[in-house]
Amino acid sequence: MIFVNKGLFYHETQIRVRYADTDRMGYCYYGNYPTFYEVGRTEFLRELGLSYKNLEDEGYLLPIVSMSIKYHHPAYYDDLLTVRTIYNELHSIKLDFNYEVFNQNGKLINTGNTILAFVNAQTKRPRKAPEKYLEIVSKYFDKIKQ
Repeated sequence: MIFVNKGLFYHETQIRVRYADTDRMGYCYYGNYPTFYEVGRTEFLRELGLSYKNLEDEGYLLPIVSMSIKYHHPAYYDDLLTVRTIYNELHSIKLDFNYEVFNQNGKLINTGNTILAFVNAQTKRPRKAPEKYLEIVSKYFDKIKQ
């Protein structure tokens, strides 16, 4: 579901920690969080009517150019996590997302950020985002400003 309130434009999705996601200590393995972020932003774009697949079919790639992660508390097997994906600001050549991951008790367990660039699939050079994308996303950012 997409939310626009308190000056934020964000989406939330839930992920259950599988047994395969845990390490020997019983914690959700730290390397899983970038995958959780990917699920969050993919579902966010899908909810907007956009998809990675369609962007790729149109000749756009979205490599990550920067990522940061902070671990606050562990998640455990069978925890139901809520991944809040926050769209920071509208750019014509990049996507900038913050992430907040909460457990089923509402405890913040992880935060992060990724920046992705729009890249031409053939030349591998940066390129401007598609107009359709800019039109859709700008409507939400206009709501934030109101």
